[in-house]
Amino acid sequence: MLNLGTVYAWSFFQKPLCETYGWSNSQVVWTFSLAICFLGLSAAAGGLILPKSGPRPLALAGAVLFGAGYLLAALALRMHSLPLLYLGYGVIGGIGLGLGYVTPVATVARWFPDRRGLATGTVVMGFGFGALLMSKVIAPSLLRTVGGDMVLAFTVMGVLFLALSLASAAFIRNPTASSLANDTAGTVSDSDTVTAGICIFSRPFVLMWLIFFCNITAGIALIGFQSPLFQDVCAKRDPALGMEALAGYGGTLIAASSVFNGVGRFLWGAFSDRLGRLRTFRLILVSQIAAFALLMQTSHPWLFATLVCYILLCYGGGFGTMPSFVLDMFGARLMPAVYGAILTAWSAAGIAGPQIVATMKDHFPGHPGLASFYSFAVAICFLGTGLLLSFFMKERRRG
Repeated sequence: MLNLGTVYAWSFFQKPLCETYGWSNSQVVWTFSLAICFLGLSAAAGGLILPKSGPRPLALAGAVLFGAGYLLAALALRMHSLPLLYLGYGVIGGIGLGLGYVTPVATVARWFPDRRGLATGTVVMGFGFGALLMSKVIAPSLLRTVGGDMVLAFTVMGVLFLALSLASAAFIRNPTASSLANDTAGTVSDSDTVTAGICIFSRPFVLMWLIFFCNITAGIALIGFQSPLFQDVCAKRDPALGMEALAGYGGTLIAASSVFNGVGRFLWGAFSDRLGRLRTFRLILVSQIAAFALLMQTSHPWLFATLVCYILLCYGGGFGTMPSFVLDMFGARLMPAVYGAILTAWSAAGIAGPQIVATMKDHFPGHPGLASFYSFAVAICFLGTGLLLSFFMKERRRG
């Protein structure tokens, strides 16, 4: 999960790729959007395959495809080819992300049925920390070593992630059948005759999908552009800052927010064991509305950074809470398939969120503050919609 989570540091490469290759913000961010889109789609497929194949084959396949995505991205940059970058990092790497992501989450939930929020939150916390690893350790060290050569940097990262992910995936397995004897079915799927298809088209699933989508869209819009947005704020505050200093500030924010993203997955997931999944989501959504409203008004860099970190704390909290929410509603038997399907909300949000900010930045190239203002206003609309939808469903806790 730590290796896979490096995708969240994409904004570290957003501005350099635009400047080096002459591509627009919208063109470059489509790489990230496609990676998240295919993450969700392949996670849905992986959830259906997982009960039959077991976790290890899927995890190994995800590791191979994820590493291959970086290697193909290196080739694309060498050839100055956007389509190949989309195919490599976006499609192939994204499929690897999805297969690798859904497997440990669904598996750890089976190991710890009495502390699902805590267990799944701890595992997905690794994904949130991936951006810290990338933005403050791997990417800066590599780029300094190779003299800023993006092609060579992506090649080394591909080899590194391939080796580390394969080594980790080799250890994933399900618990024995006896340890699952007391793991009863969920409230929607009490009968063995209920299928994943029935659950996916049920009213609770649709509402959960929409709430998840709204929370992800607001957060991932920031993730895709947090470094450039923060650099804009810092440059406005101190016009004397050079490009290297601004890039350093952007990388520091990615690192700091990734810690909050990771901790939020653990913290909110554990908190939901006590408060309840639905109440936790409501608190996550309403507090972010306030945070985005403050973001619209501030021009102080460190207040801006603090609010971004809190929003990422809540963004991660959604991912830490949702696996146990699915388990409560649909049970362990159907969890891999239903959870995989609900991750398609991530796919849709991965396109919607970054593209909203990219469109604003391209539409107002000389007015970064205005682009940020409208982007944050749209995020508030998504969060408000998710909060409203949460009052149309009832939570059922498992015993």
